[in-house]
Amino acid sequence: MVKYATALRLGTAETEAILRRFTKKNVQHPTYKAFAELGKAIKTIFLCHYLRDEALRREINEGLNVVEQWNGATDFVFFARRGEMASNRREDHEVSMLALHLHQNCMVYINTLMIQKVLAQPHWQGKFTPRDYAALTPLIWEHVNPYGRFDLDMNTRLDLS
Repeated sequence: MVKYATALRLGTAETEAILRRFTKKNVQHPTYKAFAELGKAIKTIFLCHYLRDEALRREINEGLNVVEQWNGATDFVFFARRGEMASNRREDHEVSMLALHLHQNCMVYINTLMIQKVLAQPHWQGKFTPRDYAALTPLIWEHVNPYGRFDLDMNTRLDLS
């Protein structure tokens, strides 16, 4: 076990290569079984810490909330075709994901500027506790129209010439 863990730690062996070696010929390698048992022990120790430490539970829950908020923003921004890719080409997927992340980051940036502008007003000075500031998030989208804004003026004619 020490040999394989050291190889992984030093980067002299790829994880996939070690796993392939362990699962060759449909027979589980004894070292693989030992790592599985060690993993169970580590998981049990973590769960004991998790159940005992309320601060740890709160920290993990806050992290999960951030991830869920980000995923909600992803669903909101990438709403067309229920979030499914229109193409099966890898390049198209990459462009779609990069555009999605750019859009989300722009939304977060604009929301951050808006929050800073509001909090700079004298009315809000001294009303927030450090915990209130920690709870603020720019991952909001309730004020965004996903379909864009269309100004319709029925009194103006389009120049079709």
